[in-house]
Amino acid sequence: MPPPVAPALPPPAIAANQHIYYDYFREDFTRTVDDNILALLDRVWFRSELVGFEEFPQRNNPDRPLIFASNHSGMAFPWDAIVGLAHLFRYLPAHDALRSLPRPLSAPLLSATALMNPYLVQEFWKKCGCVDATTLNFETMMYYQDHNLMLYPEGVPGIGKGFNHKYELQRLATSMLRLGLQHGTDIVPFYTVNAEYLNPYAYSVGWINRLTKKIGIPFLPLTLLLLLVLLQPWAFYLALPAKLTFVMGTRIRPADLTDKAHDELTRAEYEALGEQVRQLMQTELDAAVAAHGQQPYRWAELWQRIKENRRFFPFFLPFAWPALFTEFERRYVKKGERNFKMRLDRPGAFWKMLWHNPIVLAYFIPLLGWIPLAIKGYKGNKL
Repeated sequence: MPPPVAPALPPPAIAANQHIYYDYFREDFTRTVDDNILALLDRVWFRSELVGFEEFPQRNNPDRPLIFASNHSGMAFPWDAIVGLAHLFRYLPAHDALRSLPRPLSAPLLSATALMNPYLVQEFWKKCGCVDATTLNFETMMYYQDHNLMLYPEGVPGIGKGFNHKYELQRLATSMLRLGLQHGTDIVPFYTVNAEYLNPYAYSVGWINRLTKKIGIPFLPLTLLLLLVLLQPWAFYLALPAKLTFVMGTRIRPADLTDKAHDELTRAEYEALGEQVRQLMQTELDAAVAAHGQQPYRWAELWQRIKENRRFFPFFLPFAWPALFTEFERRYVKKGERNFKMRLDRPGAFWKMLWHNPIVLAYFIPLLGWIPLAIKGYKGNKL
């Protein structure tokens, strides 16, 4: 038997970029924010469900991460990504979570300003493991062995496609196929169902989105809720109580789609492969929607969860989330606390959070409340 082949070393540019693995990511931050906030929001408000994850995919190439790929929700703050990955974090056994849990490649605009982090929590996305989705970063993360990878191959067009195109997959990034071929690793699709109902009937206009990108907002959803955002700034991050469902798809092996090496394929051939994969994923997405997307809100279940968790009132309701996240940042970042437990069931907990974090009041002030929030949201950022 021939000796095992050692994994290829990364090129110098990628080796020099490997600091992105650890620059911001804090596993204890991820665990603490989930224990104190996300688990409650998921249990009551989003009620997420994993379908087909019982046999969690294992790497076909032990030296390279699997590439997980999902559809975008479209026209909503990315609660679907937060909830889905937090659920996986809880679902996977502790000894397996580090290697199996996907780390996301996220749109750089999400990290460009504090405004695009939930309730202005500085570097929320990056502390939870996100890495800016650039070509160099994607190539670098293919040499990262501590976690798998997660990406949304529709890119920004998938975010702003509008409710009328909610389950229509946009053109997929061919880099996913190129790097899958180059590193001999598989693509694992899963499908996000009902996230379009977090902000329903929101539509997109290209020229408006191009303007909002200049101030660090990837898109502006045109909806009746937009008026509420002006009157109550907390609604900028609002999500309606859609039951989020994540459905595992059929594993894709890029090497089975072509007999050419990754560096022998032309751009046109990559685009043809991307369209082939898009059609495969579209068929499975349609089936997932037919099975799990016919009752997106499940009001009776929501009411039951509210009754079961009434001692945590009002923290599972969206208007209280600014206080939750701001208090968490105060204790974790400003006070440096670790492994703490926010006692949300104590009488007066909400009012104590307002006392400790007066900035939260700005979320409830019509129009003028946006002034202090914008100052904090853009402080120190260059767009």
